[in-house]
Formats: sequence, C-alpha cells, structure tokens
Amino acid sequence: MGSRLLAIIRKEFIQIRHDRRTLAMIVVLPVMQLLIFGYAINTVVDHIATIVLDEAEDPDSRAFIAALENSVYFDVVASARSRAELAAAIDRGEAHVGLHIPPDFGRQLLRGEAGVAQLIIDGSDPNTAQTALFAAGMVAQAVVPQLPGRAARAGGLPLAAGPVGGIDLRPVVLYNPRMLSVNFMVPGIIALILQFQTLLLTAFAIVGERERGTLEQLIVTPIKPWELMLGKILPYTATASIATAMALLAARVLFGVTVAGSLLLLALLSVIFLLGSLGTGLLVSTVSRTQAQALQTAMFIVLPSILLSGFLYPRETMPFVVQKLGLLIPMTYYLQILRGIMLKGVGLEVLWPNVWPLTVFGIIVFTLSAWRFQKRIG
Repeated sequence: MGSRLLAIIRKEFIQIRHDRRTLAMIVVLPVMQLLIFGYAINTVVDHIATIVLDEAEDPDSRAFIAALENSVYFDVVASARSRAELAAAIDRGEAHVGLHIPPDFGRQLLRGEAGVAQLIIDGSDPNTAQTALFAAGMVAQAVVPQLPGRAARAGGLPLAAGPVGGIDLRPVVLYNPRMLSVNFMVPGIIALILQFQTLLLTAFAIVGERERGTLEQLIVTPIKPWELMLGKILPYTATASIATAMALLAARVLFGVTVAGSLLLLALLSVIFLLGSLGTGLLVSTVSRTQAQALQTAMFIVLPSILLSGFLYPRETMPFVVQKLGLLIPMTYYLQILRGIMLKGVGLEVLWPNVWPLTVFGIIVFTLSAWRFQKRIG
C-alpha cells in the first residue's frame, strides 16, 4: 500500500511540475496577492485632497489652513480663485473637500466674533466625508488658541471688548447630503457584478470551444481571428447591456439610488467598459488551457479590482505605488464614471479623464486577444 501511495504522490508531483501555469498560479499568485493587498488595504482615511479658496489671505486664515495640513487628514492640492473653480475641482474628483474662507474672516475674529468659513464636502464617499467633517471640526476647535495675536493683527481696526471668537465652520455636503453608504456602494456593486460576470463569460469562450472540440471546426472556416473575437464579444455585450439596465432599475426600485446625470451617456460609457471587460475575458481564454486555469486567472484579475479600484477603500489612502497599479484596472475608471453620473450628475467634459483610458484599454485587450488567438492557431 505504501509503495502504491508513494507512486501516486510522485505521479501528481510530476504532473504539477510539468504544468507550469498551474504551478505558477499555486505558488506565485498567493504571494503577489498578499503583497498587493497587504500594502493596499488601509481603513484609515487621511490625506484627503482639499482645495482652498482663501479670500481673506490674512494671518488667521493662513494659520487655519496650515493647521488643516498639519493634521495629516487634509492635503491642500490646489488654491481656487473663485467659488466656481472650487466646485468644478470637486466635480472632477480632483479634491474631495473645498474650504472657502470669506474676506471678513479675520475681521470677525478681531471683533470677538466667530470667524465664519465654509467646508464643502464631496459626500459621494460617506466614509471620507464623515472623516473630513469630524477632522475639520476638531482642527477648527484646536487652532483657535494658536491664531496670531490680536494686537499684532489689529491694523487700526477697533478691538472688541469681548473674548476672541472661535471658527464657525459651516459644512455643505454635496451629492449625498445624508451621507448614506448605500449611495456609495450600489454603483460599486453594479460595476463589480458586471466585471465579474462578463470576465467569466468570455474567459470560458475559447477554452470551452477547445474542450468541446469545436475550436478546430472554427479554425478551418475562413473567419479571421479578429472576426471570431468580435463575434464572441458582441452577443455578450448586448446581454450584459440588458443586465446593466436591469441593475440600474433594481438600484432605483430597491435602494432608491437614482441616476442624477444622463442615462444615454451612462449607457454609452457602460458599453465601452463591457467591451474592455469582455476582451479581457477573451485574452484570459487564449492564455488558458482548461476552464479551471481560466477561472483562476479571472479570479486573479477580479480580486485586485475589488481592493485597488476604490470599490471599498479610498484610493487616496493607498501607497503611491499601489495607486499607480490601480490605474491599470479598468474598474477604477468605470467606478468614477458610474459614481460621477449617478451621484454627481456630471457630464463627459468632467469624466473624459476616465473615459479615454477605458477606451484605450478596450482596444489594447481586443488587439492582444486577437493576436494571441492567431498565434495559437499558427
């Protein structure tokens, strides 16, 4: 019995050694996933991109802005020249928080009143919005004793007899005023489901043909590789488009999440995402020999999409290198598009920085899958 068992074990090891793709998936992929996920996951929200409109430009306003930056919760990424410029930066996602300090901020403090400032928060990500709201309030309270001395700042203005007031921070939460997590999660779940389903559908396409023995029949036909790839993708694109429409309807009926922007634009950009995701599945099917390998490769793509795209955690909290890795994932761009249209109601002029990488990605994966298939035929 012992010798027979050893023979079976030896045979399995030999098979694993000869199947290098499976061996790489077993050994390399878990280590890579551990490294990526270990560095990427950070539930603490800090370094929130902030844009400042400082119309006071006095020592008090500068001291307040410096205190926000020193808190590590806020990174001032730009200075706005107008309220419209500040709002546009939040629309584009370049900043999640806008701080507007009006011209009389310092004079209000000199009169012993509270200096009024406004905090404009992007509420599409409730976790970031709540952190920004809480942290800004804490900083506003803590910075008051550190404001420059009243006598040095008087400049001929009459000093109030009462004590110096604090900072009256008046928050405005945009896009998701109640900061409901469902408004943040539902668009993300739609993107995730679409990516997962479309990737698996086409990942099995070529492999399935090979396992059923019908691939050879296709090869002997005069059809070109790109025609075969396109023929595989288009029916799934139509099916997935219907699934997208049903998911949006369910989001509205079941969760009350409506589309604030253009439905037509959302449909067009969703098709671009679906084509790229389906093309990725085809590429997976051309590099896999069996459906099991195709499934493992597809899972290796889907898991980073969940963690690195901003689906669960803000990408701003991730290390610089991991943020750049996230730019290689199409769901990163589609999430910005979905949340931008559904929650913010923004248009193509704002979403363009996410649209062109998605389009380029779709073209590249389709070309690669056709090239890989042609190579395999050769």
